[in-house]
Amino acid sequence: MEGHLFDTFFLVFCSAAVAATLALYSRQPLFLAYIGMGVLLGPYAFGLISEVNAVSEMSHIGIIFLLFLLGLDMQPKALAAVLKKATHIAILSCCAFACLGFAIAMAFGFSIQESMIFAMASMFSSTIIGIKLLPTTVLHHRHTGEMMIGLLLLQDFVAIFCLLVLLCSGNETFELQPLLLALVALPSLAIAAFAFVKYVLLKLIEKNDRIHEYIFLVAIGWCLGLAALAEYCYLSAEIGAFIAGISLATSPISQYIALNLKPLRDFFLILFFFALGAQLNIALLPDVFWITVVFALVLLVAKPLIFYTLLRQHSERSALAWDISFRLGQISEFSLLITLLAVGQGLIGERASVAIQSAAIITFIVSSYIVILNFPNPIAVKDSLRRD
Repeated sequence: MEGHLFDTFFLVFCSAAVAATLALYSRQPLFLAYIGMGVLLGPYAFGLISEVNAVSEMSHIGIIFLLFLLGLDMQPKALAAVLKKATHIAILSCCAFACLGFAIAMAFGFSIQESMIFAMASMFSSTIIGIKLLPTTVLHHRHTGEMMIGLLLLQDFVAIFCLLVLLCSGNETFELQPLLLALVALPSLAIAAFAFVKYVLLKLIEKNDRIHEYIFLVAIGWCLGLAALAEYCYLSAEIGAFIAGISLATSPISQYIALNLKPLRDFFLILFFFALGAQLNIALLPDVFWITVVFALVLLVAKPLIFYTLLRQHSERSALAWDISFRLGQISEFSLLITLLAVGQGLIGERASVAIQSAAIITFIVSSYIVILNFPNPIAVKDSLRRD
């Protein structure tokens, strides 16, 4: 079935539907079902889907839409206030996690270069897991949601810097030009986006607001267009999508767009989790078992404790600090992007890559269960914790 997109989609979504049904009856997180089916049908197990690159590339659009919808829900003034409060927490936590990742990799005999990639991969928390398990009312209106978005966005900026450093480090040389261009492009892109929305996009939407298909099309075009432009300027597509979203956040049409784009986002996120499982080389798991387990467990324990300590120093209530800390207690999808880029640049071997990917999946699973069983979320097992 290699090369046949229809056959690939048939296998992905039919198997995901079956697995999701079983997951719902057993009260398990749906994304675990998607990852599991990816592992089973991927090239390293039954091999029914032997080429997952196309699925992986398409799945990236789900993260782009997720950041676009986050931007639509965040007012610019509120974002500025939250970023001001969360900056030192994000920086200190990233430094602490990087030191842990580097030390663990060195202890298991990886090279300094590979240990640096472990350090980068340790710094970030998952935007997808954090937001998907956060009740919508909390995400839109509560301090918990604002702080989480602020911390995740600041981590995304650090992740972009790491990605740029890796991109500049190819062919055994370091090129400074892409990094400088990105630093200049970020504020320029934001200013241009707000100006374009104010003087062009909103006028077009107001003139044709009765044609819902047109609004839907313009929203997708604006999101993907700014994402593509951001990548051209050596930023990430995710940051471009977030800028596209927040530039529309003050418009009355923003919540209508957000509501209509959620099914499209979920479609691509299913592909993301399926591709994550399919790309895991399970044949190497015995060789990296101990580094994977130790790496994952140390981060699962250290991340909540470090976030809690920093949030308490920021005068956050104890219950709120624990809530945010456990929701951010996993490795990020950005860590996977960093790992894949490092492999492409020849900076790490497949053994290190599989160890990081496997640890990421373990932290996704364990962290999700901790949140589902102890904090308000949309898919809680206990009725008292279930919040839409």
